[in-house]
Amino acid sequence: MNRIIVWSITVALAGFLFGFDTVVISGANEPIKQLWNTSPLFHGTFIMSMALWGTVIGSLFGGIPTKNLGRKKTLLWVGILFLVSALGSALAQDPYSFSVFRFIGGVGVGISSVAAPIYISEITSKENRGKLGGLYQFWLVFGILMAFVSNWLLKGFDGVNDWRWMLGVEAIPAFIYTAMVLTVPESPRWLALHKKDDAGALKILEIIHPKEKAAQQLLEIKTDLQHSKKSESLFQRKYSKVLWLAFFIAFFNQLSGINFVLYYAPEILEQAGLGGKESLFNSIAIGIVNLVFTFIGIRLLDKLGRRQLIIIGSIGYIISLIMVGLCFQMDLGSTLTITFICTFVASHAIGQGAVIWVFISEIFPNSVRAYGQSWGVSVHWVFAAIITLITPFFLDASEGIFKDQVWFIYYFFCAMMILQLIWAITKMPETKGISLEELSKELVKE
Repeated sequence: MNRIIVWSITVALAGFLFGFDTVVISGANEPIKQLWNTSPLFHGTFIMSMALWGTVIGSLFGGIPTKNLGRKKTLLWVGILFLVSALGSALAQDPYSFSVFRFIGGVGVGISSVAAPIYISEITSKENRGKLGGLYQFWLVFGILMAFVSNWLLKGFDGVNDWRWMLGVEAIPAFIYTAMVLTVPESPRWLALHKKDDAGALKILEIIHPKEKAAQQLLEIKTDLQHSKKSESLFQRKYSKVLWLAFFIAFFNQLSGINFVLYYAPEILEQAGLGGKESLFNSIAIGIVNLVFTFIGIRLLDKLGRRQLIIIGSIGYIISLIMVGLCFQMDLGSTLTITFICTFVASHAIGQGAVIWVFISEIFPNSVRAYGQSWGVSVHWVFAAIITLITPFFLDASEGIFKDQVWFIYYFFCAMMILQLIWAITKMPETKGISLEELSKELVKE
């Protein structure tokens, strides 16, 4: 069991790079805008969104290397992509090369959010799948926090070049992660399905389960694979239920407004009346709240279950988004605003944040899991990219649609979370404590 935890932690470190890479841009946002004098359209399309479009591409096609190269080799390449992106972005001399390197990092994020959750779900037992699968989200949130801390520490470090250090420092964890991935084994389910290596799969399963149970688990995997075609298409009627489940949990994740808050935290807090350095410091407070409540959510995943956490999180979203909207609309002050933004982040962390990657990785059958994960993750990132792309048109103080009147956006996200609550109560199944093969039988009807 200890080795399973070590492997899960190692692979989940991709989440750290994911979180760091996607949020580190928040500290470099304004300096880059001033350096290259970018318009809201260019800034939203290239500087802020290019990494997200890379993430969309990585998530859309990430199922291909995950299935064909294997989970381990794919994760190794993810580390290399992050390394190249960090160094290239930091050294970029113009907005175009900068955008290219941010795009490369985005591809790494997209592929990692396909391969890492799948790997963890396939090497863990049904009793611990939620808790260990949640490590990916924990490291993701820790990466977000460290990006905020790093940006705060480096602001003023090298004057106009602060942003280069903010982006370049990611090369250190990227190198460490790449080296660590070399120490983990391949997924037993991938070995059995694609390499026909039953002996290798059994060897790993015997570390996860007692010897007799490992043999039984291998038999279940083989039986499950015999009932499915190796090159089966994901978009078939029998998979419609799991496709819609993955779509809606990813759709609602982004329509909660979480990336809007995280990516633009310093700007939002400045609009709430906090200064530049102070807003970065309060971004760290948001990161700490995110980390603490993610840990709580992960602890509850295998106790309360995935569905119950989504319901709890939805209620928290609705209350906090109404209050944040009122704070901006009625100018209720920065203290109350930061309090309810933190409540919003806590609601996300304990609900959607803890659940999404585990849920998507476990609802698809073995034969199409890589492509199913790719589908769910790509939906998530398409909406993330769209929201990030259009945000400058709303937030820009001089040219934005609402100038500094951003309260309307929070009410819109609140309405979306009311819909999520209804969906979770009426449509979302519970998946805790059920093996991947058993889930396949329950959710996919021939």
